[in-house]
Order: sequence, then C-alpha cells, then structure tokens
Amino acid sequence: MTGSKISKRYAKALLSLGQEDENYAQYGENLKEFAELCADNPEFSKVIGNPVFSVDDRKKVLNAVLEKSPFADYVKNLLRLLLDQNRIGDVEDVSANYTRLTDEISNIIRADIITARPLKNEAMDKLDAVLAKITSKTVKTKVEEDESLIGGLVVKIGDLVLDGSVRAQLEGLKESLKRSEYN
Repeated sequence: MTGSKISKRYAKALLSLGQEDENYAQYGENLKEFAELCADNPEFSKVIGNPVFSVDDRKKVLNAVLEKSPFADYVKNLLRLLLDQNRIGDVEDVSANYTRLTDEISNIIRADIITARPLKNEAMDKLDAVLAKITSKTVKTKVEEDESLIGGLVVKIGDLVLDGSVRAQLEGLKESLKRSEYN
C-alpha cells in the first residue's frame, strides 16, 4: 500500500473522531501546526523520524514537544501512533489528506491563482464569486505573483487549469502563425 493511501487512512480515522465530537476543525489545525513545526525544524524531524535512534528515545523527544503543545489528545495520540508505526515522516501528507477531507465535507474547494501583478480587492471578490458559481462550492484562494505571465491570470482548481494569461495567448498566437498556410 502506498504512503498516500496509508496517510489518507490515518486522516480519515482522525476525521471520524473529530466528526463525532465536533472538533474536526481544531484537529486539522493541530495537525497542520505540527506539520509546519516539522518543516520549520528539520533537526527535530530528523530525530523523531530516524530509526537509528531507538523508538523510546524518539518517543521521549516527541512527548516533550507534545506536552508543551496545546494539541488535542486525539491529535497527540495520532502523532504517537505515526511514530510507533515509523510513519511520523508522513505527517505532512496526513495533514494534506485531512485538509482535503474536511474541505469535502465543508463544501470547500481550493484554488491557486497566479497573477502577473497584485489583484485589487474588488477584482478578487469578483473572481471568488465567479469561481464559487462555476464550482458550486465555497472557494478558498491562494494568490501568488509571477511576472513572466505578462498580464492576466492562471487559475488552478484541482486538475482544472484556466489559463487567461497574456503569455498563454501569445503562445497560442505563435502556434497559429506556425500552422498557418502562409509559411
């Protein structure tokens, strides 16, 4: 079984507990915070994920961090289980799967928007409204800038890519000219 399938299974288990006690949003935040802690502290991640160290030593390090954290008990237990199963390195994947699952039950879809220049609030509001209408879901957007687009924007929602960039239009025009009968 692939790591992703296993990560999804752990995420589903935590989500079902969170749905039972109605704290699933908090659990997702806890999981995300721990994944960020690991990403921001590679030394910590190496220690708790390295089988060269005994499981007991790794547990002591993890428990020292968890005791100081405000994380919910179910999240702490999941993290301890991941360490026991030598899967603590998959915590980012578990967190990403958990976010996808909670998005599904909350009718949320995520969109990555790439623009040549910053979008004004009014334009962003209109774009959010259009995307919500197209998808029939609440859209959470993440915007990044890429000057190489020249102008316009690219919207990525899952596998769907809407490319309205000037660069893409110029590429299309270039291809049309190459194929034209005037060559």
